[in-house]
Amino acid sequence: MRIAYIINSVEGGGAALPVPSVARVLAEAGAEVRVFALTRRDGRALPAMEAAGLDPRVRDGGEKDHARALHWMMHEVRAWRATHLWTSLSRATLLGLIAGPMMNLPVISWQHAAFLKPWNLRLLRLLQSRASLWVADSRSVARFATQRLGVSEQRLETWPIYAVDPAMPVAQGWHPGEVLRLGSLGRLHPVKGYDVLIEALARLRQGGFVPPVPCEVVIAGDGAERERLEAQARTLGVENLRLAGYTEEPKRFLADCHLYLQPSRSEGFCIAGHEALTAGLPVVASRVGELAHSIRSGETGWLAAPGDAGSLAEGLRAALGDPSRLSVLGRSARADMLDRFSPERFSRAGNAIYQRIAQGPA
Repeated sequence: MRIAYIINSVEGGGAALPVPSVARVLAEAGAEVRVFALTRRDGRALPAMEAAGLDPRVRDGGEKDHARALHWMMHEVRAWRATHLWTSLSRATLLGLIAGPMMNLPVISWQHAAFLKPWNLRLLRLLQSRASLWVADSRSVARFATQRLGVSEQRLETWPIYAVDPAMPVAQGWHPGEVLRLGSLGRLHPVKGYDVLIEALARLRQGGFVPPVPCEVVIAGDGAERERLEAQARTLGVENLRLAGYTEEPKRFLADCHLYLQPSRSEGFCIAGHEALTAGLPVVASRVGELAHSIRSGETGWLAAPGDAGSLAEGLRAALGDPSRLSVLGRSARADMLDRFSPERFSRAGNAIYQRIAQGPA
């Protein structure tokens, strides 16, 4: 089995960074895997793919030239003599669903998002029957695939995209006399809800809430929203927020925090939030995607309504009111992640999917 792993780009982010782990499980089961990226973007996922021996092929093209991308993909896949297409994210999946039947290759569509742009949603609903198998990265995405895309349960498997790293650095917890550090990892993009976070921080101050210890909020990530977010913070008088830019060491960043924030409007699995839980951090997050199942309010973190600054402010108030509790919640969060998302469970799920692919269509 020669699996051509088609992905939108090699940008550093939630869909590209787990590719080596997914490919490793497929390779250990007996497949050859090679990555084909439709465009480069920032290229931050490339080093890990190269180190994993995936020999990524990256097209020298843009994000809108779909006909050229389709021609390139078909040419490369044929030249490599692929036997299967494995697609990831909307553009790659749509082009894969077009190309697969044309080349008489089965298509496995790996679905990450529980929210799609309207046009992508219409096209995927129209083409979804062309995939021999759909793989959802979480329970929330599995529901989305059946309810919104029309994928039958017989053609759907769920493989959580995350496997814990037991050697991951663990946050040390807040101690009296320290500044309380609140952190978040993510693109500066509207879907991540950082404007909602800024408004929530402003509401706390305007409502007269004063945390018992000094706090700082650091967001590690790049994106087009930087200037708008900085202007919003200045206008609302949020002075303890810092946009730190992209970090090359996200696990070290998490280990230096005391509390993690994920105010997203939409998520699928959300690897960053789960890595924070694994690092022993309680998490204040929107009730979206898999986070809604992975966070127990008051036990491993707090959940807020997505896009609702008032609800997020209440979660922050609960978290900040007693900093001494945070390390206790963080230990519970880490134990839960080590149990639910162990490397062994990750491999078992991937092996089951490989065996189903190897058996061919029913």
